[in-house]
Amino acid sequence: MAKMGKKYSDSVKLIEKSRLYDPAEALALVCQTSKAKFDETVEVHVRLGVDSRHADQQVRGAVVLPNGTGKTVRTLVFAKGDNVQAAIDAGADYVGGAEYAEKIQKENWFEFDVVIASPDMMGVIGRLGKVLGPKGLMPSPKAGTVTPDVARAVREAKAGKIEYRLDKTNIIHCPIGKASFGAEKLQENFDTLLGAIIKAKPAAAKGQYIKSCVVASTMGPGVKINGAKLG
Repeated sequence: MAKMGKKYSDSVKLIEKSRLYDPAEALALVCQTSKAKFDETVEVHVRLGVDSRHADQQVRGAVVLPNGTGKTVRTLVFAKGDNVQAAIDAGADYVGGAEYAEKIQKENWFEFDVVIASPDMMGVIGRLGKVLGPKGLMPSPKAGTVTPDVARAVREAKAGKIEYRLDKTNIIHCPIGKASFGAEKLQENFDTLLGAIIKAKPAAAKGQYIKSCVVASTMGPGVKINGAKLG
């Protein structure tokens, strides 16, 4: 077993392992136990009472966090016609068509965090599914990244829009900001994300929807939240 560092060991002592915390208390603890020399990202891990193997129990969507993520988001937009200038004016980092698809395929180029496409460009990016899909970068209408209004999608991505989706173990992993935000701003982001996840509950989901919820900073220990109070 790997030996824990002193900072991590000190942080663990502040958390009661068997206790389920209220969100405000949990996020205050995450900020307190974030002791790395860099500004750690705070993540939420939510286990849902659904089965991702069934199409009618998928949980996926996107939400704009009120305080952003604290991260500079690089956007790649596939567009043509008037949408090219609209995307540039909205602050997109890269805008184009087949040339970027080729660059990704041939040069393994991934200098971007979000891919946005207008519907008339799906023929171009369709062949990138095998490359972008595994990295969670494939644009989709459900996430609002395939849209005729590419300018709005760029602005939302830059403002802190995040996508949430189930993994194979029925867990959603999402960043909600940086430790430097403080507990209050992190809770605003947390409440917005959890509200969206609860709203996205599939009709086919039975029993307890939120099985467990843990928040943690990049290098810090996880803090368990009382899922029963979340919905």
